[in-house]
Amino acid sequence: MTKILVGYHSKTGNTEKMAKQVANGVRETEADCTLKKVKNIDIGDLKEADGLIIGSPTYYGGPSKEVVELFEKSNSIRGELDKMVGAAFASSHHRAGGNETTLLSILKKMLIHGMLVLGDPIETGGHYGAVSVGEPDEQTKKECNKLAKRVVKVTSEMTPT
Repeated sequence: MTKILVGYHSKTGNTEKMAKQVANGVRETEADCTLKKVKNIDIGDLKEADGLIIGSPTYYGGPSKEVVELFEKSNSIRGELDKMVGAAFASSHHRAGGNETTLLSILKKMLIHGMLVLGDPIETGGHYGAVSVGEPDEQTKKECNKLAKRVVKVTSEMTPT
């Protein structure tokens, strides 16, 4: 069974709501889903997952320090996440609040690990991942769900049975 780890940091609760929606999308596919705050993710969690979806609020155009710390911790297994599928989601307070730069920062960290990151070629969501301005609305929830299902689909196709 495909194992997807959804990790997030949330201060206001908006990113947490997105994370729960992402996790629901994974579970709708019958893939195994673990939902954790990034501060509770350990190296074993990363090594056991087939796919990784990380969410962060936007701070000064980038991810939270908690998300950055997860990737700093993951440096101890650099190379072991090679070919894992990854994706990201982000929230901000303002429409020009830096969601895309936050997503790109997370995706770049995944690329350094050799992960295969997913964008949205169909443009029914964000190019780089799902985003929310303030509390997630119905469109954001659909984008979170779609992102989750895309990660599961691609991960399932790549994971040996």
